[in-house]
Amino acid sequence: MTSSVRWATLVAAAVLALAGCSSLSKSERARALTAEKERQIAPDFTLKDATGRTVRLSDYRGKVVVLNFWATWCGPCKIEIPWFMEFEQKHKDQGFAVLGVAMDDDGWDAVKPFLESQRINYRVVMGTPEIGELYGGVESLPTTFMIDREGRIAQVHVGLVGKREYQDDIDRLLGGAGAARAGMGAN
Repeated sequence: MTSSVRWATLVAAAVLALAGCSSLSKSERARALTAEKERQIAPDFTLKDATGRTVRLSDYRGKVVVLNFWATWCGPCKIEIPWFMEFEQKHKDQGFAVLGVAMDDDGWDAVKPFLESQRINYRVVMGTPEIGELYGGVESLPTTFMIDREGRIAQVHVGLVGKREYQDDIDRLLGGAGAARAGMGAN
């Protein structure tokens, strides 16, 4: 990303943070998820995590997944990461997972030290421009896809949104169809 895009992303995040992160009321957020019959299957991918292990999105079928495209230089991403760590800890036994897709140009050289310093408790893979294109051309960071238990995209958040909005989405997706399969899929 160019420095002007990074700057614009940071400015937008600051404006959202000052505005309370979301102007939607709770009832408007409740309607924000895409209707189940209209949800599209999230494109599958195969990437490596920080340990070199292969990760496929399809391995998470049966779980609610927060698929977060981010970078170490992204200010709004740094705001969300502690929330995602909390969600991972709180909901991991309910059939939930966070999967980070790092989009740093410097690759693992930048990402591994960041993961260690932040003690990130969820899986992170190294993204590629091709993976970003699979997801409609990820132009802004953070971009987060809320994926239901059937592997369908239920919501897309571009830029920083409020922690409460994420929690509401997670709660609704965990309480939806397929709750009995909470233990299925990858960790």
